[in-house]
Amino acid sequence: MTTTTLSNTVYTHPMAKVMISIPDNLLERLDAQARANRETRSGLLRRLVEQEISAESTNRRKEFEDLLGPPVSMGGDAAKLIREDRESH
Repeated sequence: MTTTTLSNTVYTHPMAKVMISIPDNLLERLDAQARANRETRSGLLRRLVEQEISAESTNRRKEFEDLLGPPVSMGGDAAKLIREDRESH
């Protein structure tokens, strides 16, 4: 793992540092929640973002299934069928 030291702050790679704008009252609530969960502010934000992205992916899949129906098993092992087809020529 590579580290970079600037002043008294150590950055590990591949970890990005980001600056965001957030209202003071929301930041207070975020910090209180992080303390209640015994986690860091960064840890709480990271966890919440991961949950949101995962939920969005699940929602997108559901939307596709609503439009197209659930995935249909076509049977067989696609890689095996392709291999057999290539070997037959």
